[in-house]
Amino acid sequence: MAEAATAEGLGHTTTRMTAGGALKMAAGLWLLTTLAGQWVFLYYIAAFYGGSTLSGNFQAWSRNDALFKGYVAGDAAGNLFFAAHVLLAAAVAFGGTLQMVPQIRKRALWFHRWNGRVFLATAGAAALAGLYMVWVRGASANLLGALAISLDAVLILGFATLAWRSALGRQIADHRRWAMRAFLAANGVWFYRVGFMAWIAINHGPVGSTRHLDGPFDIFWEFGCYLLPLAMLELHLRAERSGGGAARLAMAGGLAVSSVVIAIGVAAAYAIMWRPLLG
Repeated sequence: MAEAATAEGLGHTTTRMTAGGALKMAAGLWLLTTLAGQWVFLYYIAAFYGGSTLSGNFQAWSRNDALFKGYVAGDAAGNLFFAAHVLLAAAVAFGGTLQMVPQIRKRALWFHRWNGRVFLATAGAAALAGLYMVWVRGASANLLGALAISLDAVLILGFATLAWRSALGRQIADHRRWAMRAFLAANGVWFYRVGFMAWIAINHGPVGSTRHLDGPFDIFWEFGCYLLPLAMLELHLRAERSGGGAARLAMAGGLAVSSVVIAIGVAAAYAIMWRPLLG
């Protein structure tokens, strides 16, 4: 009996360790896919908006007919806020991706700390600029879209503040969790575009989406573009911390599927939305 119990215990331990390895590999795949996709997005922002913004040629943004209140003639303040919002998004993509690389955290802790400060401050500034764009400039297709952007901005500011406070208090585990939440919320704009284009590619068309972005998928994805990644993070943290073998394997499968969807979305976004503007 004792030997059987010992063998069973060893079996559970082995399964848990195997599932833990699968979860770690799936998380690494998701991170790699996300980092690559964000660098593609960063390249697009720098190439399309960088030169025109720095030279003050804001009218060049009009080439992107998918923008809602990008360049507006005579609205100097609004144009500047839009420029700030776009360039801050680039800074968030650049700094945020570097924060997520484990090798940097281990081998260049000083850089991780300073880059983290810049990232949190930049993410907060981008959130405030987004609130201005929505409620002052009216840069949203509908009220639900404005509310979704506002909730995301509030989450960014809250997560960034808590990540900062936990870092100051040397609460490393708490800081890691709040920083990851801030990273996901701050990249809601990126997840929105990538997820939307993945949906179109998989369904061979904008199923459930309308021109005014008030279709069932539009409404779902306005909030889901950041709430869904945040929910997956919470499930991952729970599986990583105290989940059994089955829970870890299920989470690994979810991350693997998510990685494939992200890869499809990035490829579609680049081919359909971004590359034509860079030619």
